[in-house]
Amino acid sequence: MTEFQQQILQGIPEQLPPKKSCPKNGNPAPKRKDVLSKEEKKLAVQNALRYFPKAWHKALAQEFAEELKTYGRIYMHRFKPDYEMYARPISEYPAKTHQAAAIMLMIQNNLDPAVAQHPEELITYGGNGAVFQNWAQYLLTMKYLTEMTEEQTLNMYSGHPMGLFPSSKEAPRVVVTNGMMIPNYSKPDDWEKNNALGVTQYGQMTAGSYMYIGPQGIVHGTAITVMNAFRKVLQKNESPEGKIFLTAGLGGMSGAQPKAGNIAGGITICAEVNPEAAKKRHNQGWVDELLVDLDLLVVRTKEAVENKEVVSLAYIGNVVDVWERFFEEDVFIHLGSDQTSLHNPWAGGYYPVGLSFEASNAMMVENPEAFKEKVQESLRRQITAINKHTAKGTYFFDYGNAFLLEVSRAGGDVMAENNIDFRYPSYVQDILGPMCFDYGFGPFRWVCTSGDPKDLQKTDAIALEVMKKIKSEAPEEIQQQMQDNIKWISEAEQNKLVVGSQARILYADAEGRSKIADAFNTAIAKGEISAPVVLGRDHHDVSGTDSPFRETSNIYDGSKFTADMAIQNVIGDSFRGATWVSIHNGGGVGWGEVINGGFGMVLDGSEEASNRLKKMLFFDVNNGISRRSWARNKEARFAIEREMKRSPNLKVTLPHLVEPDILDDLF
Repeated sequence: MTEFQQQILQGIPEQLPPKKSCPKNGNPAPKRKDVLSKEEKKLAVQNALRYFPKAWHKALAQEFAEELKTYGRIYMHRFKPDYEMYARPISEYPAKTHQAAAIMLMIQNNLDPAVAQHPEELITYGGNGAVFQNWAQYLLTMKYLTEMTEEQTLNMYSGHPMGLFPSSKEAPRVVVTNGMMIPNYSKPDDWEKNNALGVTQYGQMTAGSYMYIGPQGIVHGTAITVMNAFRKVLQKNESPEGKIFLTAGLGGMSGAQPKAGNIAGGITICAEVNPEAAKKRHNQGWVDELLVDLDLLVVRTKEAVENKEVVSLAYIGNVVDVWERFFEEDVFIHLGSDQTSLHNPWAGGYYPVGLSFEASNAMMVENPEAFKEKVQESLRRQITAINKHTAKGTYFFDYGNAFLLEVSRAGGDVMAENNIDFRYPSYVQDILGPMCFDYGFGPFRWVCTSGDPKDLQKTDAIALEVMKKIKSEAPEEIQQQMQDNIKWISEAEQNKLVVGSQARILYADAEGRSKIADAFNTAIAKGEISAPVVLGRDHHDVSGTDSPFRETSNIYDGSKFTADMAIQNVIGDSFRGATWVSIHNGGGVGWGEVINGGFGMVLDGSEEASNRLKKMLFFDVNNGISRRSWARNKEARFAIEREMKRSPNLKVTLPHLVEPDILDDLF
């Protein structure tokens, strides 16, 4: 047995390990606001001490109190394991079932420093998207997974492993909930308080459900979005080469933007105030050039336009300065967006113009009200500059990060004439909703648990073969979607998308997901793929998420603020064969603004896995298409009627459409 396996089996160590401090280098999470009263701080320490024997309490109480004071949270740095954190081959995990071993692999991938945004604080992306609240939860969870049998289920309460409960072989092995608050206690400040107390966490989307695969996941969605945004503004045969896409953010998810822009074939300019985040993406090869001088950025941009380049430029500075300066310099921007973490605007998600990165980090803690004023002032200034560009023809879209929402709350000039809608669309409203989600296309993903790149190459080849066959028989309505995804998967390896685990993403519908997955399962059974494959998806999908300002922003029947779809999705997946399921409050648009559900499924080459995948993947997609059809989305109506013809056992309630003149003069 290896030393790594021994440490995993141990869980909470028998002897109190020596004290460790959080490393000074790297990219630490911002200090959180001081929101607890004196008595609540005592409660937070008391809560943290529950994980440890009484003999350690006196020593740890002082230490945890100091962490709470220094970081605004108790991370338990002393208990971070000494072994390297990354997704090992599945055979290296000490587990009784391959399902449990696969989940351990996925957890470690989420915490891999090459993948995670703030790994010391167990945060994968988005500034606060956590896998666990503290290192004791990690140690206990991994230990439980080593002990789990096929007739037990591990219940995860916002990072806390409540325990292994008897269940059945058909049940999920893990059920994850994150941030499930009573509705009246689900405001951003409620998260700050309850997370500081150690009783809940923000799981983002794929962070707290162990399904993050690095920025590759969003590269695909962003590439599709940018490609189709260019198609909206360019002539039919006009190339994006030399055309500008201006945006902001190079963190966990937003770091995918330069790579996606290169794939789309234009000039991507991405501003980032955190130098470490920008350097990390440059070192990983996800952005071509780094610039720190705004004058040089203007010169380099004009040169790229003149030469019709395909290039990505990272500017270490504030995007507001870029928007304003480009207007002064008459630099035409074809596409504009923003991917700063505005779901978390007051604690490091957005940095105001005119204030340095370091000064902002200090002010958000020492004077939060003044920092909030600075952020809102900056947002008003940013939207004013954007409005000047759009008046000249720039196509601006919200990338679902709550940018337009927070601008409106700041009093920025962003409302449409009806004073209800925003003047700019969400990318889901204009692109991904009608083109992808309504037809059932969404971010299907898989991880080769062997860790062998050859297995990933094999899965790419299988997926490409399946997609080409489906395209040859597909209706005209989805030919473009099929072709874009065939291009993506055929170029995936050369685009060097892998960060962390040997993983891949591909937008596919229910038919595509099921046929690809079944082909994987057959290849595993034949030994053509050397180890199990984990299936999953982003929650940012057809039916996993109810998010009125992003995933369901193109639902126009008044139901976009309801969350029945996400809840039905995760419950339905759980009894149709998912290996684990998750349901979260929060995500890319903010705490209290979204409910999203996800799953993971382990393929092991068995007939049982084949049966499970067909039932679960079918429901996982068509649950969402049926809801979108009921909302009268014509693309979804087409898709669900087509699916009912293909699957006679499916019967969905269809809406009767009302002629507009029937409603005239009723009220």
